[in-house]
Amino acid sequence: MAVRSANINVMAKAVEAAGRGLVRDFGELENLQVSKKGPADFVSTADTRTEKILIKELTKARPEIGFLLEEGGEIKGEDETKRWIIDPLDGTTNFLHGIPHFAISIALEERGEIIAGMVYNPITDENFWAEKGQGAFLNGRRLRVAGRRNMEDAVYATGIPFRGRGDHGRFLNELEAIMKVSAGVRRFGAASLDLAFVAAGRYDGFWETGLAAWDIAAGILLVKEAGGFVSEFDARQKMLQSGDVVCGNEFQHNLLLKVFRDARKRA
Repeated sequence: MAVRSANINVMAKAVEAAGRGLVRDFGELENLQVSKKGPADFVSTADTRTEKILIKELTKARPEIGFLLEEGGEIKGEDETKRWIIDPLDGTTNFLHGIPHFAISIALEERGEIIAGMVYNPITDENFWAEKGQGAFLNGRRLRVAGRRNMEDAVYATGIPFRGRGDHGRFLNELEAIMKVSAGVRRFGAASLDLAFVAAGRYDGFWETGLAAWDIAAGILLVKEAGGFVSEFDARQKMLQSGDVVCGNEFQHNLLLKVFRDARKRA
């Protein structure tokens, strides 16, 4: 059984408290007040309520640490070397359509580096967590990325641009390139869980562009601590700034980078 640090225990307590409310709200979707945040991008009362619970729980345990929040922006803490990066409900559209695939994502950043991360699906009670240098885990089980070396055996995940978001032409070019060489592509609608699933060996790789730091901060650490490789499309390591991610085991990561490089040259 994995030994959880104080930081991981604090995060686990926070996501479990917030997750109970999400499970309750998910069971009463018809009663939720939903407002439009933008084209095909919704925010629900569940989002904001979950964020408040997370802030309360994390502040109670670590009052000196500030936040970077999807809904609430940045809140400075007394300790300016650290901050929590939080997505209270990754997969909002899934949630609002009654699809039980969404998560709470929390990462702890110290001096610009993610040192701990947690992605929790309250419906399945799957808690993916990792600490820098300590490995990645699903509940108490150690995680490793899948070992497949060939693209023809591999299943990948991605995020598909929608109305008003992303470069549709570029994505279709990338997708066509992967379709020609892979065993399949999945689109599940929650980037934090996509990354967690790569860490767990369920997907062989994942790519997406235009994500926010709170979508990917915890998941990036999960993949790395499970033995995977993560970068931008040009192999740089500024994913939290650019929002562009490509990941997999060492072989899949290199193969994906080459496929996308070639696809962009042809475009």
